[in-house]
Amino acid sequence: MKKRDHTQCTGALLPIRDALEVLSGKWKLQIIIAISAGNSRFREIERAVTGITSKVLTKELKDLEEHQLIRRTVYTGTPVLVEYTLDEYANSLEQVIVSLNDWGTGHRKRLMQTGQVELMG
Repeated sequence: MKKRDHTQCTGALLPIRDALEVLSGKWKLQIIIAISAGNSRFREIERAVTGITSKVLTKELKDLEEHQLIRRTVYTGTPVLVEYTLDEYANSLEQVIVSLNDWGTGHRKRLMQTGQVELMG
């Protein structure tokens, strides 16, 4: 990482803190990716995001909806159908997701080549 002057550093901290607040934890980006892959119903998302509990998924979906990244649509009828779709605003995360994927792929290779750590999955 390049050295930056103090004013650039402190100026970058707030927006990064804001971004991490929205995307924090291991589930939110996985949920966004699952929805973008066509999993629009709760159980589909739950199956796609391995290891998440129903309670946590419910909380994370509410958080993502509050941050205008997903949309929840309720269709009345019998039974009631609830679908989750990405909001247009979620497209702004595409570069972030691609960059994280690229970095994670390189990091996994690096650690496996050095034999330091065997990563899960």
